[in-house]
Amino acid sequence: VVAAGWPIYPIILCSVVALGIIGERFYTLRPSVLMPDFVPEVIERIQSGGQFNVNEIANLRGSSVMGFIIAAGIEESQSAISDVEAAMNEAALAAAKELEKFLTTLGTIATLSPLLGLLGTIVGMIEIFGASSATGLADPAKLAHGISVALYNAAFGIIVAVPSLICYRHFRAKADTLLTDMEAIGAKLQRAIKAENSR
Repeated sequence: VVAAGWPIYPIILCSVVALGIIGERFYTLRPSVLMPDFVPEVIERIQSGGQFNVNEIANLRGSSVMGFIIAAGIEESQSAISDVEAAMNEAALAAAKELEKFLTTLGTIATLSPLLGLLGTIVGMIEIFGASSATGLADPAKLAHGISVALYNAAFGIIVAVPSLICYRHFRAKADTLLTDMEAIGAKLQRAIKAENSR
């Protein structure tokens, strides 16, 4: 770090933020947390004409992201199906924001880190040229420091960017898949409510 000079510190900061986001997203974007096993039981209960009290709806809402969407639909289950769809769509938008949380920051870090590495490379090159004297001889210590600044920053920038980009793509694809699964479950719930209301 000392040999890399001051340009390495923004890259280190990016690496710390990226590591925190990656850990948080791995923990949060788990299907077992977002879509618990009791979801099919809730749909079956609606299909059989079962009712939910206020406490049960509140527990559903706080249980998971999918539970939040289902609770929104159940609250409007006695209304027109268009109201049920509107309530669940609104809840799904909030769920989408939760699934994509911090991903923009992670993508920015993946793009920014190589640029910071390039900045460090330029700073190192400036120090290399600054090590030359009027006689054409270079100070070996300044020359070595300039080279280390250029190479270390370029390497660290790429080291931070590559895993950040991979995780960004992974989490983006995982969020899209989870949203698709949630839409399918939401549609099944809407059909169950519609069938129950038409009886």
